[in-house]
Order: sequence, then C-alpha cells, then structure tokens
Amino acid sequence: MVFSSIIFLFLFLPLVLAGYFLLKIEYRNIFLLIVSLAFYMVAKPKFILVLLTSIMINYVMGLCISYSKKNFNVLINRIVLTITVSLNLGLLFYFKYMNFFISSVNGIFKSNIALMNIALPLGISFFTFQGMSYTLDLYMGKVQVQKNFINIALYMSFFPKLSQGPITRYRDINGQIDSRECNIDKFYNGVTRFIIGLAKKVIIADQIGYVVDQIFSKSPTENSIAIAWIGAICYTIQIYFDFSGYSDMAIGLGKMFGFEFMENFNYPYISKNLTEFWRRWHISLSTWFRDYVYIPLGGNRSGNMYFNLFVVFLVTGIWHGAAWNFIIWGLWHGLFLIIEKILKVKNIKIKSPVFIKQLYTILIVLLGWVLFRAPNLNYAINYIGVMFGLVAVKNAGFTVFWYLTPKIITLIILALIASIPLKEVFENTYKAVENTYLEFIGKNLYLIVIFVISIMCVMTSTYNSFIYFKF
Repeated sequence: MVFSSIIFLFLFLPLVLAGYFLLKIEYRNIFLLIVSLAFYMVAKPKFILVLLTSIMINYVMGLCISYSKKNFNVLINRIVLTITVSLNLGLLFYFKYMNFFISSVNGIFKSNIALMNIALPLGISFFTFQGMSYTLDLYMGKVQVQKNFINIALYMSFFPKLSQGPITRYRDINGQIDSRECNIDKFYNGVTRFIIGLAKKVIIADQIGYVVDQIFSKSPTENSIAIAWIGAICYTIQIYFDFSGYSDMAIGLGKMFGFEFMENFNYPYISKNLTEFWRRWHISLSTWFRDYVYIPLGGNRSGNMYFNLFVVFLVTGIWHGAAWNFIIWGLWHGLFLIIEKILKVKNIKIKSPVFIKQLYTILIVLLGWVLFRAPNLNYAINYIGVMFGLVAVKNAGFTVFWYLTPKIITLIILALIASIPLKEVFENTYKAVENTYLEFIGKNLYLIVIFVISIMCVMTSTYNSFIYFKF
C-alpha cells in the first residue's frame, strides 16, 4: 500500500485520522503503533518479524548501553556498542547484501556458491539507520535511555517515514513522541504538503517515468545519442520528483498527527557545486552520515579529511543498493567532493558565471543518475558511452519525437519550473499578497485543482511504485 494509492487515500488514511483524533491522548501512541505495524504487514506481511526484531535489538541494547555506562568502564561500553552496531548491520547485511557478497566471491574466486533465496524487507535500510540513531545518540550521551517499548517501537515503525524516510534522528523526535501539539494550522499545513507531494509523484514523476522505462528497457546501443540524453534527463527529473514527492507526503502526514520531521530536500538542482548539492539532496541521509560516520572518523579536523569523505560516499553508495553500479555512483560523487574540498583548502577559486557552475553540477549529477538507474555497471558504462558518441549505435528504432510528445515536453517544462524556489524568485510579488484573502483563495484553489488532477492520474494509471521502496 503506497501513499498514492486509492486505498490509502480514501480508506486507510481517513480511518486512521478519525481513530487517532477520537482517542484520548494517552492511547494515541499505541494506536499509531498498531496501525503502523498493520501498514507494514499489508505491504510485506512475512517481514513483520524482521521489523520487530530490529526494534527489539535497539530497545534491549539501549537498556544495555545505559546500564553499561553507569556501571562499567569505557572498554566495556565500547564492546556493548560494537555488539549493538554489529547486530543492526548484521541484520541489514543478511537481507540486503548477502547475495551480492556471494556473487562477488563467485566472480573473484571463480567459485560456484549457490545464491540464497532472500527477499528484501520493505524499508530495512531506513528503519535500521533510525534504530542505530537511538543507540548511538544514547552512547554519545545526547539522549536519555527510553524504557517505554511503545515509544521506541513507534519511533522506528511510524508509517509515514517507515519505508522511505526521512531518516529521523532519535534526538530530534523523542520529545514529540512523548508530547506533541495538534492544531488546525499544523493539520492544514500537513494536508497542503501531502497534496503537493502527491502531485509531484503522480503528475510529474510517474508520467515521465514511462519514458524512462521505455528507454532504459532497451540495450544502450538501441538508443541514439539524443534519445540516450533524453532518458538521462527524464530520469534526473523522475527521481527528484518521485523521492521529494514521497518526502513531502511523509512530512505532511507527520504534521497531521502533530509531528515535525526534518526537511529532506531543498531544491538540489539549483546547486552550484556537489558540496552544495549534498546539503540539499536527501538531507536526512547526509546528516546521518555526517553525525555518525564523518565526524566520528575525524571530520574536517583530521588530517585524513579526504579519506573520511571517501569512506562516507563509499558507504553511501553501498547503502543505496547491493550492486557495483551503486558503489561506483557513491564514489563518483565522493571523487568530485574531494576535488572541491582540495580546491577550497588550497584557496583555488575558479571564477565563472553562476549558470556555468550549476551546469557543471547538474552534469555530474545526471551522469551519476545513469549509474543509479542502470540495471548493472556494464549497462551504465555503455549507456554513457552512447551519450558521448563513444559507443556505436547499432539499431536506434525510434525517433526523439516518439518520446518527446507534447505532454512530456509540457511536463518537463513544468518540472524545470518546480525545481526552482519560485517564492524567492517572485519575492516582492509574494510579499504583496501574503496573508491576504487573495493568497488564501489562490492557494486553496490551486490545491483543489492539483488534488483533482492527481486523483485522475492515480485512477487512470497503474504506475505507482516509489523508486526508493527498493532501498
């Protein structure tokens, strides 16, 4: 059950909201936990035990860390933390990386170890990192131990952020689990944010996704240079509007129930360098790696700053998927971040217009997305080769205009407009109508229109899956 499905929009969500607000405050967390586990079971019923195991690991080990810190020395504390991290990563490794590990061993040593019949539990990368955030924050003394199992379970399994984030740090949300404010303004803002996210997903991402799937379903050499570029550009649009759309919906749902989640995107495609891009793209993940990997390794203060960046983006690639193209994607970004860091340290400034800097950034990101979308590394290399005329095209069957229909061109233009902060661009105009009836009427009319169009898209389309569901 995805957020953009008819069942979720018109059955699950209304019933959950009604039940939540009809209950007394002291029963609301238990209610949210029950519906969150039910939500997960509808999607992946056989993996509910994996989610519950992850919750139990972090709840029990949290108690152990707290007890150890009060009664034992630093060495014992580190041993307890190591066990905690190993249990979390061991669970993640088994379900997500075991077959990749076996395949890699077979490839390197020419062995013939049979692959295991393992399916990927929904959201395992997300709820694992959230659980680790609690135990790591506890070890670092940034939060107090949580003895209420319901609170830990809700933190890790709350359905709006369960499958694709945002990855919330325990320190940011523990107070909200205990006590949060629900009011009309917050609920309205939540509905607004949810509708905007829904529109991003079903009006833009899903429609452009049809083009992406058609192009990437063929061999790279069956696409002309122009079509290969169209595929890469369309996927660059699709993944942003798909993932940021989900994040908007999750943040909006959180607001409806009184929660405030951290922002996950901030117009990443206007970035002037890769460093800025990663401050704007998947902010909750980059923040997690900064707090729990980069800074503990030494961060910017260590003489190993470049190595630390390398490690972070190697792990970022691995986190996204059990395949070499994801690892190379992470290292691709890491390479340019290291280059930018070297230039900054040596105080080498390259003067160029802003649009040139943005063009450089979007080109690096776009080529990275080819690695991300390709079914394997060899496909990605050949696809990029076709884009730059380095690989010969053998059988380009369709013309550019087979893909660039008037509808798709309109959606691409709409996506480009929606990728920039219009509120800032038209700041003076916005201020003139802010807090007036004109703003109120215009905003609500706009929301009604895009909601109706979104529902029409949902009802006439079967293309509904979110890209980050597989992570």
